Amino acid sequence: MHLTISTFGAYLHVSEAMFEVRIRTDDGVKKQQFSPKKIRTIVLERGTSLSSEAILLALTHNVDIVVVQSDGQPAGRFWHSKLGSTTKIRKRQLEASIGAECVGFVKEWIALKLERQTEFLTDLKKHRDTKREFIDEQCAAIHRHRASVLALEGATIGAIADSLRGYEGNAGRVYFGALSELITVSNSNYAFSGRSSRPAKDPFNAFLNYAYGILYRIVEKSVMIAGLDPYVGFLHRDDYNHISFVFDFIEPYRPYADAVVFRLFSAKKVNQSHTEAITGGVTLSKEGKQMLSEHFHKFFEEETIRYRGKNHTRSNAILYDAHAFANALLPKAGESSETPESPTTTQAEDVTV
Repeated sequence: MHLTISTFGAYLHVSEAMFEVRIRTDDGVKKQQFSPKKIRTIVLERGTSLSSEAILLALTHNVDIVVVQSDGQPAGRFWHSKLGSTTKIRKRQLEASIGAECVGFVKEWIALKLERQTEFLTDLKKHRDTKREFIDEQCAAIHRHRASVLALEGATIGAIADSLRGYEGNAGRVYFGALSELITVSNSNYAFSGRSSRPAKDPFNAFLNYAYGILYRIVEKSVMIAGLDPYVGFLHRDDYNHISFVFDFIEPYRPYADAVVFRLFSAKKVNQSHTEAITGGVTLSKEGKQMLSEHFHKFFEEETIRYRGKNHTRSNAILYDAHAFANALLPKAGESSETPESPTTTQAEDVTV
């Protein structure tokens, strides 16, 4: 279960070994209790609060507590004071980030992102016969940019960083242009023009920004569990308090978030009640956040994909990838980041209070 606390003034504390949320209403105080054994993540939005006892109970039961901004981006989290694995991994990560091997890792992440973009677009051809030729043309353009990424050579990431960003950006414009065209066919009320964030200029980008915020939480947690340092970036470099490595590692999984949002719009599940106007743009309403969160977690934690010869949820695949990357950094005879052999899949459920 994923518990989102968004009502202004809501207070999370502990009562009889249970999480209890208190919300003041015109009719008095409303209380809801949740078992710590059934919760995986607690998300706190602005204007809410919690007690130290609630933090301790969450740590005891490995419940992730994330404080988020209005657009879903994580501002911070409560985490154990211990590392997820051996410190050798972080030492090797730092070495790799400034060495020649950095180039190969970054090219691989970007190339996989572009590959998944074309896979998603290709999947959209199934029920869009009139757009098959258009989709094929856009996929071909993205493939050309992907080939250019893989063909780049450089002794350091700095030598090719601008070219990498250029090819990735050009592919992104093709990709989101295609999604906009396809959304217009399915739901002309929600056409959009390219990516926009902080703030979003349209409902589609508002949903997309919040979906990326949820994805950041999943990727950051996976990185930390695998013993990696979320701040030691490869392409995204060392800005102050910038979770650079998470921004690197998240790239191949963005098309998964895109798919969740596109499904909602193409199925015409989004309406005016799901967004709100803000200065200079659009943001999600409480109803919009709840609907997106529910569909997002079902897509990531209930639906399965074929991964390394087995069926796994997308969330578990991300965790496996983080462990695989950590192990790739270590010497063959070195310590393992202890990849779980069979991560458990729990029934996804979202509760918003």
